[in-house]
Amino acid sequence: MADYRTSIEIDAAPDTVFDYLVTDAGMTSWMGQHASLDARPGGRFAVDIAGHAVRGRYVVVDRPHRVVFSWGMAGSPDLPPGASTVEFTLVATDRGTRVDLVHSDLPDDGLEGHADGWSHFLPRLGTASAGGDPGPDDWRPISDRLPEDPTRRSTP
Repeated sequence: MADYRTSIEIDAAPDTVFDYLVTDAGMTSWMGQHASLDARPGGRFAVDIAGHAVRGRYVVVDRPHRVVFSWGMAGSPDLPPGASTVEFTLVATDRGTRVDLVHSDLPDDGLEGHADGWSHFLPRLGTASAGGDPGPDDWRPISDRLPEDPTRRSTP
């Protein structure tokens, strides 16, 4: 099993960032097309991302410091609902908030794909929670992307 760790600095207060992790509208502003969240320990965590149903349960909801939920994909034998854990720790800084993310208990062969997703979505969280518009989201998981066609040529 593998863990993915990263951090981002956001120009917004921890209370503001926290809401983007626990509300349907907040979550879908930066990640996913649909969310159904019940942000309390044992409550539902359901977000549809690029056609994939991510499902789990909230484990810790400690406003405005920490949010932990389980994570997995509906129908996945490798990472079923609730199989891994996502932890956000929010620390107030002079600038706003440092968000530390740890996604743990990932299958080794799933680490690259989740790292790719988080490196795409965390900057969108930063933009949205700071009051900006992250724009349309065209991200797709690595496994859904077509391999580059070696016969295709770019046009000058």
